Amino acid sequence: MLSLTSAETDDLIATAAELADVARGATLLHFRSEGLSADSKEDHRFDPVTVADRLAEDRMREVLARRRPQDAVLGEERGQTAGTSGLTWVLDPIDGTRGYLSGTPSWGVLIAVADGTGPLFGIIDQPFIGERFSGGFGRAETDGPMGRRPLRTRGARPLSEAILFSTFPEVGTPEEGAAFHRLARQVRLTRYGMDCYAYALVAAGQIDLVVEAGLASYDIMAPIAVIEAAGGIVTSWDGGPAHKGGRVVAAANSEIHAAALAVLNP
Repeated sequence: MLSLTSAETDDLIATAAELADVARGATLLHFRSEGLSADSKEDHRFDPVTVADRLAEDRMREVLARRRPQDAVLGEERGQTAGTSGLTWVLDPIDGTRGYLSGTPSWGVLIAVADGTGPLFGIIDQPFIGERFSGGFGRAETDGPMGRRPLRTRGARPLSEAILFSTFPEVGTPEEGAAFHRLARQVRLTRYGMDCYAYALVAAGQIDLVVEAGLASYDIMAPIAVIEAAGGIVTSWDGGPAHKGGRVVAAANSEIHAAALAVLNP
């Protein structure tokens, strides 16, 4: 992990906040607007991208070019830009574009700054609600309609009392889906379709687990930072690092995490 001074971490936090601010403006410019359309990035399934996705990432990149030109950037829509500092900004301008197109407020902007070991600081921002979840560098807080509050994950409880989320009921391959539904049968409540907002709910102490598969690094870097700062744990299904994506388990605490892994990997 890179050694950073307090002045350097303050600048990274301020930069992340500015990125979230400009992405809010860009996404709200088109949200629920008449005639909003989307292209599909894949032929075999609908994987949408809109003008708002591209605009939000472009505006965030403009901020980074001005404030942090030495840092690398990895964005979902514009790819990778090299840097020299050892730090990389990982951007998902709209996580949950299907929800964005549908007019639901469950999509969000994901921003993380990472070194070679994983994310150091992250933001999950929901522009329409005006709710922001931040974590890293000793901070874990949410700021929104209910004011500014600390983030803290839920305490341990039996799997039979847990609340589980995932974005898609099919959860990856048929084998991955079977493992997920094996877990879903053992929890109290399973819900779908919240995209990155489900990870924010783990950090906020509202739910216990998010289990997904087929993620990219820009889908999970910011949630890792926020959830771990709030006291939770995020790993791959085999318990390893999750910052490169793939199969991910986000848990409120180590006990519920261990219980979920045991069911996913019988």
